[in-house]
Amino acid sequence: MVSPVPIPPPRSRFLPGPVAVIVVCAIALTCLGLTILFSASTSLKGGPVPYLSKQVVGVAVAVLLAAVISRLDLDYLRRYAWWIAGAMLLLLLLVVIPHVGISANGSRRWLGHGAVRLQVSEFAKVGLVFVLAHYLAVNQTRLHEFWRGYAYPLGIIGAFAVLIMKEPDFGATALLVSVGMAMLFFAGAKWRYLLSTLLIVVAIFGVAVAHNPNRLRRFTAFMDVEGNKKGAAYQLYQAEAAFASGGALGVGLGQGRQQYNYLPEAQNDCILAVIGEELGLPFTLGVVALFGVMFASGVTHLRRAPNRFQSLMVLGSILLIALQAAINVASVTGMIPTKGMSLPFISAGLSNLILMGILLGLLVNTQRTWGRAMMPDQARGMREVLA
Repeated sequence: MVSPVPIPPPRSRFLPGPVAVIVVCAIALTCLGLTILFSASTSLKGGPVPYLSKQVVGVAVAVLLAAVISRLDLDYLRRYAWWIAGAMLLLLLLVVIPHVGISANGSRRWLGHGAVRLQVSEFAKVGLVFVLAHYLAVNQTRLHEFWRGYAYPLGIIGAFAVLIMKEPDFGATALLVSVGMAMLFFAGAKWRYLLSTLLIVVAIFGVAVAHNPNRLRRFTAFMDVEGNKKGAAYQLYQAEAAFASGGALGVGLGQGRQQYNYLPEAQNDCILAVIGEELGLPFTLGVVALFGVMFASGVTHLRRAPNRFQSLMVLGSILLIALQAAINVASVTGMIPTKGMSLPFISAGLSNLILMGILLGLLVNTQRTWGRAMMPDQARGMREVLA
């Protein structure tokens, strides 16, 4: 007996779909980011106008990319999944080559020329999600096997992770590995494989941190912020001071003091601290709540997926947004050691804005195509064929 084709429950025309909620949250966060960036970049060389102008250009590029990607045929694009992954790995390899990749602050993470620089690891995240979703969907009946079902996809994750680790970028590596492992779990990989791999990954990260003086200082300083407030924990101490200064209601937009050469990377990694100081607790919690709503909406959207490939792709996309936001919030508030990771849609930076545009484009694409793929009339037709 053939099981009936599920028909998604009808949705009222007055209620927005989950992806529409995600887009609205993204617009709200972007508007807040543009507003607070003007304050956060006031003391920087050249003033806030160049940074704000560059951010507006980044938003425009992200919107354009999202619009283009929302109209693509993902099933057709899937044919080139391995080519896309290969291109991303090649770019990551170019980044770590001296005189090719651009180095700054002890890391080699960018490709470009002059003022135009793109952080390749941001786009590599999308490449990993796309090829991993394709592989796991093709081999979904073999996930109980060790080699085809676990070792091979783990090797795909490892190839990306090793090259990003070489930059070095520990935060991006942790994010990429977390998203990849979550996709493996969601696809149906065995628990014992996942747990053993998690232990190995934690051990590798521990050894890598122990052999990297800069990261080791950050970790030890994190354990005693007060005692290292003039050293390795200076950024975290100033971020906490910004939150304390803002209190419940904030000191007022444009009235904060931490961004005046007190708080490093106020326009980027620590922009949430500027929000906390100037706009207070309601806006800080509001930012966290918006990311929570985006994640919940993405999970709700997954229930309507027509196939395994697209469900895994959406899962990876929403995790890239939610986990990056969680890592940034946790590091700025002192829950974990500081990481050089942007706050999605809010922090200054062209590469991350473009990544967010790509991810939103993929989500909007699925909202549009999934709505057509399982209309009741089509589902009834499929039942008749199967009968």
